[in-house]
Amino acid sequence: MPDRPARVPDADVTSWALAAGAGDRAALASFVRATQADVHRFLVHLSGPSEAEDLAQETYLRALRTLASFEGRSSARTWLLSVARRVAADAVRTAVRRPRTRDLGADTQDALERMVPRGGAQEAVLLRTLVDALAADRREAFVLTQLLDLGYAEAAEVCGCPVGTIRSRVARAREDLVRALDADRPGTAGDAGHGRARRRGGT
Repeated sequence: MPDRPARVPDADVTSWALAAGAGDRAALASFVRATQADVHRFLVHLSGPSEAEDLAQETYLRALRTLASFEGRSSARTWLLSVARRVAADAVRTAVRRPRTRDLGADTQDALERMVPRGGAQEAVLLRTLVDALAADRREAFVLTQLLDLGYAEAAEVCGCPVGTIRSRVARAREDLVRALDADRPGTAGDAGHGRARRRGGT
């Protein structure tokens, strides 16, 4: 897959956010350009591609309303992703719950293929399905650290939990994915029922 654009240093993003909060429109444009890809990617994995664009717009609307009060105590990227997380959570609480199939995108596929080699078209579909089936908190931690390349401390700020909790969620997400893949592979029928039961239980 094509290389991703170079990531703008957090110090620059934070500097633009502070300047934008003071009324600098050019800095605001730079801040949005530097963060919009991460915000959109995060929301795709939290809420699905059909909702991500609208939720990204809501994220920036909320952020801009409070940008003047941002003091730079954490990186602006981390602060903005925290806003995006709250927007996604609000959308889940207010939406009518309905079954759906969510496209997790190439980023998740690429990360999983590095972790567990793909064994054909069926394996690729399975990988995408299994990430979608992760418990929400584990999927969130996995996406932040493995796909958006946030450090564990930054992910902890976004999620509002201790660093150790993020480490545990990522580790358990990886274990869940490997266990589920092993359970569904030919020749592991003895473990398949156990793996599916664990996934349904969400533990």
